[in-house]
Amino acid sequence: MRRSASPQSLLIYGLSVPIIALNVWLLSVLFRYFQHPITVLSIAAILAFLLNYPVKFLEKARITRTQAVIIVLIITLALLGILCVTLVPMVIDQTIQLLNKIPDWLASSQDNLGKLQVVARQRRINIDFSLVTSQINANIQNLVQQIASSAVGFAGTLLSGLLNLVLVVVLAFYMLLYGDRVWYGLINLLPSNIGIPFNKSLQLNFQNFFLSQLLLGLFMVLVLTPIFLFLRVPFALLFAIVIGLSELIPFVGATLGISLVTILVLLQNWWLAFPVATVAIVLQQIKDNLLAPKLLGNFIGLNPIWIFVSILMGFEIAGLLGTLVAVPIAGTIKGTFDAIKSSKHNDYVSDFIVTYESKSGENDQ
Repeated sequence: MRRSASPQSLLIYGLSVPIIALNVWLLSVLFRYFQHPITVLSIAAILAFLLNYPVKFLEKARITRTQAVIIVLIITLALLGILCVTLVPMVIDQTIQLLNKIPDWLASSQDNLGKLQVVARQRRINIDFSLVTSQINANIQNLVQQIASSAVGFAGTLLSGLLNLVLVVVLAFYMLLYGDRVWYGLINLLPSNIGIPFNKSLQLNFQNFFLSQLLLGLFMVLVLTPIFLFLRVPFALLFAIVIGLSELIPFVGATLGISLVTILVLLQNWWLAFPVATVAIVLQQIKDNLLAPKLLGNFIGLNPIWIFVSILMGFEIAGLLGTLVAVPIAGTIKGTFDAIKSSKHNDYVSDFIVTYESKSGENDQ
């Protein structure tokens, strides 16, 4: 029996690899073709997932869902308006100043490398930094050209971003109102032993994951900003926000953000880069070992290797958006298969039916 089953298993595994590769390639092609609508719908769906928490909280206070959605939307727009008036102009100003100063920082780092090479020659140490300095010169020229071209299209990019933001808010509003009907209609197309655990796993992974990542990123921004200001780090607010936003990319995002900030500070001040990196790494360890386990828990349950693989595949398929949703999608797939294997569908059936009927009843009112 084992000899006859072995060729079959090898055939299955051999065919699954090219099929998976073909599907990944097909998804990447489809995403590039429909990139804009997929991106807008995905961001709106994530926003609707997050805003559903306060909506449910208001519903417990005997407020209808429509009224709760309107209240939450008004509060969200007010907070976005406050951020656009206070924080966003500061970040844009610091970003422009940083882009203007990076060529000077690269030039000063080139001078420092030249001085270091002179000292090395005096001490008869055979070190040649000519390749590094030539690479820095090329980077300076490319960076200046990119800054000039970006400045020309900045107004158009800003206008397009504002229009996309309005579109995302409007779509999130309608998803909060009518998304349940559409979603449960799609779930009902699947067999009950697949659709019900898939629905539970997706809600658990997406809602908890993005809410936890946003809270962890906010923690890094709020703590790093005063510390960077105390250390007199240039562009302290911008660097803290960069590290905080990098938290949205799991597993490797914080490391990439801290490395980027450290390199930028290193170009300007070698001695300041060490305390900046030290403080950021210490806070990252506190976040990963104390805060993250309490917020995230083990609801994803993925091996770190599979997390890294899912991030790489998500980036290959959909770029930055793919890296943001890769881990919760992988967690959803794993949770669905685990629920199917455990054969505990009765619990899902009862919860699903009650939830669906309660939503339809509220909408009818």
